[in-house]
Amino acid sequence: MWNYERRLQYPVNITKSDPGIAKIIISQFGGPDGEMSASMRYLSQRYSMPYKEVAGLLTDIGTEELAHMEMICAIVKQLTQDLTPEEIKKSGFDTYYVDHTLGLWPAAAAGIPQNACEYQSKGDAITDLFEDMAADAAI
Repeated sequence: MWNYERRLQYPVNITKSDPGIAKIIISQFGGPDGEMSASMRYLSQRYSMPYKEVAGLLTDIGTEELAHMEMICAIVKQLTQDLTPEEIKKSGFDTYYVDHTLGLWPAAAAGIPQNACEYQSKGDAITDLFEDMAADAAI
């Protein structure tokens, strides 16, 4: 498999809370083109890839996307720590907060939960690679 090191490759050090930005950034966690969808997209598509070198590459990319989720979650966590009830309400973060408080939950910026409808695995190498490129271009 792979080795996990208990440190971020690129440490996240945000010192000022900003729930408005957190609402936007969380889409990179659970939105349609976020890291969770990207990892599932690549890891699912690898099994129907007819070229083993490309299948291996899809596995590598998929696991790297999982690592990106850790950075995105660290960003959102730091952007939302120490918020006052007034800041939560004023920023519009209250709609997320009412269900999840400050827990990380994969959702798009509009509040739509992450789901498998947001990515594709067709079993055709060219179709899947075009879908991958389109999703990466949307970020």
